Amino acid sequence: MGRLRVYELARQLEMDTRELMKELAELGIEIKSHMSYIDEETVNILLEMYSKSDEEEVDDISKYEEFIELEEELEIKEKTGRKSEGSKIKPDKKKPLITITEDDLKLDKFSKKINIPQNRIIQDFFMKGEVLKPGQKLNLQLAKKIAKMYDVRIGFDVEEVKAETRENPLEEIEKYFEENYKNKDKLVERPPIVTVMGHVDHGKTTLLDYIRRTRVAEREEGGITQSIGAYQVEIDGKKITFIDTPGHEVFTEMRARGAQATDIVVLVVAADDGVMPQTVEAYDHAKSANVPIIVAINKIDKPNANVELTKQELVNKLSLIPEEWGGDTIMVPISAKKGENVDTLLEMILLVAEMQEIKAIPEGPVRAVTIETKLDKGFGPVANAIIKDGKIKVGDYIIAGKVKGKVKALVNDQGKRIKEAGPSTPVMIVGFEELPDAHSVIYSVESLEKAREITEKIREIEQKELKRKRHLKLEEILKMMEQTEQKELKLIVKADTLGSVMALNNAINKLQSEEIRVNIIHSGVGAITSSDVMLASASDAIILGFRVKADSQARKMAETEGIQIKTYTIIYKLIDDLKAALEGMLEPEEVEEITGRGEVKKIFKIKKVGTIAGVQMYEGYVEKTGLARLYRGGKLIFEGKIESLKHYQQDVKRVDAPQECGIKLENFDDIKEGDELEFAITKKVNRKLTFDEEKE
Repeated sequence: MGRLRVYELARQLEMDTRELMKELAELGIEIKSHMSYIDEETVNILLEMYSKSDEEEVDDISKYEEFIELEEELEIKEKTGRKSEGSKIKPDKKKPLITITEDDLKLDKFSKKINIPQNRIIQDFFMKGEVLKPGQKLNLQLAKKIAKMYDVRIGFDVEEVKAETRENPLEEIEKYFEENYKNKDKLVERPPIVTVMGHVDHGKTTLLDYIRRTRVAEREEGGITQSIGAYQVEIDGKKITFIDTPGHEVFTEMRARGAQATDIVVLVVAADDGVMPQTVEAYDHAKSANVPIIVAINKIDKPNANVELTKQELVNKLSLIPEEWGGDTIMVPISAKKGENVDTLLEMILLVAEMQEIKAIPEGPVRAVTIETKLDKGFGPVANAIIKDGKIKVGDYIIAGKVKGKVKALVNDQGKRIKEAGPSTPVMIVGFEELPDAHSVIYSVESLEKAREITEKIREIEQKELKRKRHLKLEEILKMMEQTEQKELKLIVKADTLGSVMALNNAINKLQSEEIRVNIIHSGVGAITSSDVMLASASDAIILGFRVKADSQARKMAETEGIQIKTYTIIYKLIDDLKAALEGMLEPEEVEEITGRGEVKKIFKIKKVGTIAGVQMYEGYVEKTGLARLYRGGKLIFEGKIESLKHYQQDVKRVDAPQECGIKLENFDDIKEGDELEFAITKKVNRKLTFDEEKE
């Protein structure tokens, strides 16, 4: 038996992968993840230890002896320098609760309380399109929002709670889910929700159709009678939910509305065509959402299919390295048309889901993500959705954005009417009073009155938000001078040719600095589309176009979403504008400037004041707020501040050569006639970015 990955060993031992990882950690075997390799010798030891037949029961003593033997063998390996890869799993430590009082509800005080710099909070919220001012008064909802952004647990000891008018009508509902997610013992694993993406004609729909045709259990005669935008399949007793709308547009639009449903992305790439523009675009959308990616290399049945070449393209163009090449990306060669290796793909989805520990609240109020909404001839306004938490039942009062309703019927992906649906179940919800917002989050509430109260408040807030809503503008970056740990500018770059795209990307990437990260989240050839705008909205990015225009739909969407599109016909103009914006984000540099020199001509010693130097200015000038250095025989005797500056008997701010002046140095009286003085000031100077080749 050779070396194995953790999940492969778990499969051989018929163990849960996470359970095996925990046991390996307890045994002192260091592993990074389920994809880490375990060397052959350790594999054999573990197989010997765990692979006992059902009939051969091992008592506690023998198990303990095996454990000691294994530890000894591993200790010998450790001493000889042979170690397993990775690092030990660290336990999740609960963060302490920070109590906030009424006095803390100002941004400067609140920032100190939660130990996050005020400037960083202002910067981070500005990047999200919200303007905060230093020391501004906070309401409870905004304080909670700030704390949540930095994963800080806060509690309130504030009288203002009673009088606080909630600006977020869903605060109570969201708090319920937030509190329940803290109690991990009450959470249960739920089936993963998967979106299939890729280039047109690479087989996304064929793959989804094959899985649905062969894996959906208990189908009605005549096949599936109701398309609800998603379906669920079962593999060896475990379920997977597929969003039955292939492509990245819906995926990103859901993210832009704050309703990400997808847990795993399957990126389909044809083995006879390789990585194409839409492949890159789909990958950029998935990467931006920070979702695990599994690659399905499709059409391996074609005569000109080349799996190895496709893998090489995925490495070169997307930096996705296959696990067999030492990377961490699972790539499965398949034929969606013939069904070859599709079962393996499904197994890999379950494996990744297992490692992601996808969990949900099994009972209670519902939180569901809408896939699509439509006016159905038989049912009226309906929402096709996937349940994320809780259990929805016929008769529940529900809200979706500003729309309310009462569940009259639930229809599953097989066209059957059901009475209830739990986590990860795709379902058509019937009973809304009007058509809900597409891709909104659906919640169940306890009464019609509560539903009415919440939806009315949401309508009011949406009207205000519509006037206020905006995203980051390129010119506004020049105002962002607050100190933060790391600034980041996200860009989407579109150009007329592949050569232009490459040239722009290279030029933009040379504008990186230690303080500012320029992140091109997507680049491609062709006009700026609504898909680009959706990605920019979901990621708070700016769209730069070179010799391309935005189509009409993209322009309208950008206006609605508050996304800025900047187009150029000259490459150096684009780079100059971007460079100016980035330089505005750099912290100004403090430099010292020598302003003047003088000589001590006379000494005046005054009781309760100290020594005053009578100075003849020879060149330049001296400023009261500046710095003074005193030299004696060419040696530096003092460096510090000026306590007072006088011209005759009058206090002044500045004295120019060749005038005389009286100077009292701060906390220093050892002054002698003939000492030389040098004066300086410090000032802030805007810094300039330099290209990589200029640095060299």
